[in-house]
Amino acid sequence: MKNTLILILRIFLGAVFIVAGAGKILNPTEFAHDIDNYRILPYILVTLMAVILPWVEFIVGLLLVFGRFLYSSSFIVMGLNLVFIIAISVAMARGLDIDCGCFSLKAGASKVGVLRLVEDVIFFIIAAVIFCSANKKPQTGN
Repeated sequence: MKNTLILILRIFLGAVFIVAGAGKILNPTEFAHDIDNYRILPYILVTLMAVILPWVEFIVGLLLVFGRFLYSSSFIVMGLNLVFIIAISVAMARGLDIDCGCFSLKAGASKVGVLRLVEDVIFFIIAAVIFCSANKKPQTGN
């Protein structure tokens, strides 16, 4: 039962990251604009993040779906979600009314707010569950 739950969580979270990454890969200019709206990074890093981050999301999503390198891929997903949580929290604290850039949907479809924050916390928790299950070593019968 536990293995089935982990499988479902892996496929779900992996699919989320595949879809999120693919949308950004297809339109890096729009994603760069979304990142820049947060007013956190200098423009040179905005461009770099708009090119690299979608591929990282896409690849770790694939790794989760196919059950490869679960310890590392779930750790990366936890780190990504932690960054997303911080960025959304900062934007909310500053009162920014911006698109989150989460899935590169149409403008206004996914605004920064409590819903996005809760969503990323849930994704972080799912990644942590996968990480903890991947970290466990089989017991030997000594």
